[in-house]
Amino acid sequence: MIHLQSITRRPWPARLDAEFPFSIPVIRSLETLEFKTPVTFLVGENGSGKSTVLEALACAVESITVGAESVRTDRSLGAQRELAKYFKPVWTKRTRKGFFLRAEDFFGYAKRLVSMRAEMEDELREIDVEFQGRSATAIGLAKMAFGHELADMQRRYGAGLDVASHGESFIALFKNRFVPGGLYLLDEPEAPLSPIRQLGLISLLKEMVAQQAQFIISTHSPILMAYPGATILSFDGGQIRPARYEDLEQVALLRDFLNDPPAFTERL
Repeated sequence: MIHLQSITRRPWPARLDAEFPFSIPVIRSLETLEFKTPVTFLVGENGSGKSTVLEALACAVESITVGAESVRTDRSLGAQRELAKYFKPVWTKRTRKGFFLRAEDFFGYAKRLVSMRAEMEDELREIDVEFQGRSATAIGLAKMAFGHELADMQRRYGAGLDVASHGESFIALFKNRFVPGGLYLLDEPEAPLSPIRQLGLISLLKEMVAQQAQFIISTHSPILMAYPGATILSFDGGQIRPARYEDLEQVALLRDFLNDPPAFTERL
């Protein structure tokens, strides 16, 4: 399902031309960005503008976030919010499901879960002290809300996102937060993932696309870019252009390296 069909950039005042992110060449040349398939990859070198566009897009569609403040208040998105004022989303079917996630925001999310769990466990211990001598029924009722929350956290994340490896935790987050019919904006989700877990993420994407989800992903990973039938948009060269997987510099570079690592590293 393609929920978000496109974004169109409206003109901004000339006084903004020299300011970030309005000064980024790819953003200055952007007119309409179309999303024609359920999975779209934004690719390009560091500084090409792909993450900035994704962040502004998250602000424009008012996506919920994972592990960070709201896109309306997050200070790190201040410049992107200004850019988003000139983005006009065009929907096939508006969805409020889904989320926006930057790889670095995950740490905050995991820390918040740990803090919440510790607070609820403290509350349970305080109830044991406060209700000493009361009936088992009264104690059970007092503990019920905290017990249900802890049980749900255990069901979703097991021992906790802080206990598993970063990659395992990332996959656990996706498994438990992906829902049918959502729009997911992911910025470099491959960062904590081993190659085999990147393949696992592809499997999750396929599963969710079959359930009417849409993904727009900024990435450097040739593994993720190989998702069958995905649209790949290159941000290199100051303009956004469709690209074929086999023509991507990232793919060619990795292929050359894997074909002969010693020869490749000798040339460095």
